[in-house]
Amino acid sequence: MNIKILHIDSNNPILWQQLEEAGFENHADFTSSKEEIEAKIQDYNGIVIRSRFKIDKQFIDKAVNLQFIARVGAGLESIDCDYALDKDINLIAAPEGNCNAVAEHTLGMILSLFNKLNQADSEIRSGAWNRESNRGHELDGKTVGIIGYGNMGKAFAKKLRGFDVEVLCYDIADNMGDENARQVSLEELQQKTDVLSLHIPWTPDTDKMIDLNFINAFAKSIWIINTSRGKNIVTADLVKAMKAEKVLGAGLDVLEYEKLSFETLFQDKNTPEAFQYLLDGRKVILTPHIAGWTFESHERLAQVIVDKIKAIYAK
Repeated sequence: MNIKILHIDSNNPILWQQLEEAGFENHADFTSSKEEIEAKIQDYNGIVIRSRFKIDKQFIDKAVNLQFIARVGAGLESIDCDYALDKDINLIAAPEGNCNAVAEHTLGMILSLFNKLNQADSEIRSGAWNRESNRGHELDGKTVGIIGYGNMGKAFAKKLRGFDVEVLCYDIADNMGDENARQVSLEELQQKTDVLSLHIPWTPDTDKMIDLNFINAFAKSIWIINTSRGKNIVTADLVKAMKAEKVLGAGLDVLEYEKLSFETLFQDKNTPEAFQYLLDGRKVILTPHIAGWTFESHERLAQVIVDKIKAIYAK
């Protein structure tokens, strides 16, 4: 087998090692620009990426010998998937590789918000001992609504089995519910939910999906957790809902202001007013797109990608 693979992002060493052991020829280029990669991509049969740049039509047209694109992560939004499939290029992702990590992070955000852990910790460090203002809420007795019931949503619902909660899920696909969550209409989910958790990809249908009208359609005031993609929420509308106490708290692992690479936060010289509210907010927990970024998932993601690449050539 003479399959040449170009790795343009660093990953867990087992990915390179196991591909090499299976007879693939590995090459690495973690620093060249997109244009420089395009100039040589015709020499490769496969490419392994995370999110360094977008794989668009121009790139794919120059990748005349490409047989697969493997993204070491859950989503494929940085790839022009339709065009790649038209060119008979296999697309590989690994949502099952970090779904447990995302599920644990989501649960951690909920419990931190409910029990005001970040706020109480900060106050004690500054010399304050405030018990009443840090009185928390219990998750038991609440209804958790999950939008997007794929690998991530299912893993999160499984984590909730130890709590006395009702778990509802909404998904565009039918028959997605299981023993951990009952699939319902969006209308029913909005009628009953106390805690909303997003586990959806970023697509034209989900872009800016969570706006003020969407939030106001919920019968109760809710907590929102987003470990999916930042651009699924209109930040300014989330802030309006928080000010009106329609949203009681937010745990955001992803932000509307992230660059597509997810590696840096896009900030102009003037911080957007809505983002400043989040930074100052006592009912907000922010993390830098790390829900699926554990030591264990780092290895698991690489293993899933290796197995899927090998499976293509085992056919």
